[in-house]
Amino acid sequence: MRLILAEVVTIGDEILYGQITDTNTQWMSTELDKIGIKTVRKSSVGDQEDKILQIFEEAESRADIILLTGGLGPTKDDITKKTLCKYFNDELVINEDALAFITDFFTKRGRPMTELNRLQAAVPSRCTYLANKTGTAPGMWFEHKGKIFVSMPGVPHEMKYLMTNEVIPRLKKYFETPVIYHKMIRTIGVGESFLAEKIENWEDSLPEHIKLAYLPSFGQVRLRLTAVGQDEEVLKQEVQAEIDKVLPLIETSVFGFDNDDLEVAIGKSLKAKGLTVSAAESCTGGYISHLFTKVPGSSAYFMGSVVSYDNSVKINVLGVKAETIAEYGAVSGETVTQMAEGVLKLMKTDFAIATSGVAGPDGGTPEKPVGTLWIACAMEGKTIARKLQMSNQRDTNINYGSVVALNLLRKMLNGDYEM
Repeated sequence: MRLILAEVVTIGDEILYGQITDTNTQWMSTELDKIGIKTVRKSSVGDQEDKILQIFEEAESRADIILLTGGLGPTKDDITKKTLCKYFNDELVINEDALAFITDFFTKRGRPMTELNRLQAAVPSRCTYLANKTGTAPGMWFEHKGKIFVSMPGVPHEMKYLMTNEVIPRLKKYFETPVIYHKMIRTIGVGESFLAEKIENWEDSLPEHIKLAYLPSFGQVRLRLTAVGQDEEVLKQEVQAEIDKVLPLIETSVFGFDNDDLEVAIGKSLKAKGLTVSAAESCTGGYISHLFTKVPGSSAYFMGSVVSYDNSVKINVLGVKAETIAEYGAVSGETVTQMAEGVLKLMKTDFAIATSGVAGPDGGTPEKPVGTLWIACAMEGKTIARKLQMSNQRDTNINYGSVVALNLLRKMLNGDYEM
């Protein structure tokens, strides 16, 4: 069975200027994937007829389905309908169903309908009108040389209505599509290239219809297995068989699957074991606490935190010795160890995490440049501290430092005390 390919084209200068964020293409691609249609390209083009015509021609050469959003408003800068007419050698005509809906739309709201509003009922004569019951801009379906073009408004809720109620059902009838099945393995603490080396032989032996992709983020790499076929249950079994083969090679780095976030996986482990955790944060400013508490039910295992940004809080609340800070500095293994042990005692928890560092973009010294972070994890009778040397990007340092700190907790929960 042939894989059906789609391209999504967003039309409008406002997207290219960065004045609005395009959330449409991600949502549309996800919905297409659910029905076995693969998005091969996402393109954006401004409000220029020649550029729009060019991208139509290019998209038609690449894809079976071309989904367009934007440029359907009543003003002169919205030129999508006229450009579609030129591309398909067609003309605009008033669609009576569209006109009746628009008339009723304005009548119910007690607003006058202008000529510009009336002209929104004009669509290319050869298209199939798609009723947009959430706005006045029409949806339009074209069948052209075995390809499908669909034009929809750029307003997200209007596009989603048309996709859900008109476009997806029509595509399912028009095309015979295969099943696309994804499974994600979530790993942490191992770099993408090192991970690839460890599983190279397994990857090379994957069946032709199962593909592997590496998706790196802060301290993590997601391994996405994508299988294409006709029977979803068969694909699930085949993918699981491959996962069973690879897990022994990387099991110490795997913390979950699919949508399991690290903080969720750690929370499940803490809850299952009846254990609790607290935090003492300096450079991360409460971000670790945010990660814990955004998970529903985290009060079962996360007891609280101290954001000890100033040294006086480290000393007076957490019990860090003043002489420790004087001798080693706030950004040191000695200080972060005492922070972790202090909050462990203060909160009476089974585990505690602590962070201290120079997040940036300034504040560094030759001995401790921007990006120097210390993290620690403590339990009764044992504390592990680790130094990180990162970038001069504040947000990156906070995010990555928090992830590494959580991973240290994960390892200690699993009885892994190796640095």
